[in-house]
Amino acid sequence: MLKEYTKIPASVNPNVKLRIIPGHFASEHSHNNYYMDFAVLKSRCSEANGVAHLLAMHYSVDTPVDTIVCADGTKVIGTYLSEELTRSGVLSYNAHRTLYVTSPEYSNTGQIVFRDNMLPMIEGKHILCLFGAISTGRTVEHMINSLKYYKAIPTGICALFSAVDEVADLKIRSAFTLKDLPDYEMYDYGNCPMCKEGKPIDALVNSYGYSEL
Repeated sequence: MLKEYTKIPASVNPNVKLRIIPGHFASEHSHNNYYMDFAVLKSRCSEANGVAHLLAMHYSVDTPVDTIVCADGTKVIGTYLSEELTRSGVLSYNAHRTLYVTSPEYSNTGQIVFRDNMLPMIEGKHILCLFGAISTGRTVEHMINSLKYYKAIPTGICALFSAVDEVADLKIRSAFTLKDLPDYEMYDYGNCPMCKEGKPIDALVNSYGYSEL
């Protein structure tokens, strides 16, 4: 049975809280000593709006954004973020001066796909990518490469939490960083000290949640 959550308030807005559980967790790319639950931040409108406001503060009118691509189930936050950016006057080249908000589709092999009817929102558009948690940056690199394949122009990366400062020459802006969770650790599968100590994995985790073992 996993321990109860600890809540860490965002420094700028204490009403926005990161929920964490310490332990030994296995994700797709790494092992981690904390599980971060973003379900409330991604689903409760008041908190999703608060996160969007925090993220929007990092973008100026000099950063063009036509489309927000929302990974990890962050589309509610992405919708509020589009409203914040529009209100602040962030540049959009879309004909109707409004932003698109969409999510990537993943094939059975893990490839990112945008269907033909979605291409007007992607091809030639300035894209802001929104993620849940960024631990290693590999998923972000995959997204950036896929967007470039579709002739999009990535102009920004943001996340609820990031342990990485930059990917593909783009600065990552996040509501929570390692400053908020200084003892956060992540390890490659073959170099995890918790595994070497014989500590069992508490749960498998991904953007949907966790499954206890």
